[in-house]
Amino acid sequence: MDDVAIARALHVLAVIHWIGGLSFVTLVILPLVRSGRTGEEAQLLFERVERHFSAQVRVSVPLAGATGLWMAYRMELWDRFADPDFWWMPAMFGTWLIFMLMLFVIEPLFHGKFAKRARQDAGAVFRRVSRLHEFLLLLAAITAFGAVAGSHGFSFF
Repeated sequence: MDDVAIARALHVLAVIHWIGGLSFVTLVILPLVRSGRTGEEAQLLFERVERHFSAQVRVSVPLAGATGLWMAYRMELWDRFADPDFWWMPAMFGTWLIFMLMLFVIEPLFHGKFAKRARQDAGAVFRRVSRLHEFLLLLAAITAFGAVAGSHGFSFF
């Protein structure tokens, strides 16, 4: 097995973990958190789940980026980032970049503020968090669909 095949397999596994976890948090955990819990209960439940998943996704998201970069380098795919037929290439990078910023910049900066606000007005905070997660899940799903379909020859253009 060559290095590109290994990179592709690791890339797919990392994306499955990352987006699968995002789906679980968005479609299962957040509705559970929002189902009539007090502010403190909602925040504690969300933080317990998020703490465990964040630790894992802090590995899978950088791994997806590193393996994607490696494949682009080894297969000399740089020109695809400027080709509209390969719109999903910059979409993958953009989605990855958003999550890297969320995980390693935004979340650490605003964690304390989030916890305080969640205790004060859990309903409003978790509605906002749910909408953000839903948007990110939609973005990830469109990107994944485009990447799989596009890499197998489908094109919108």
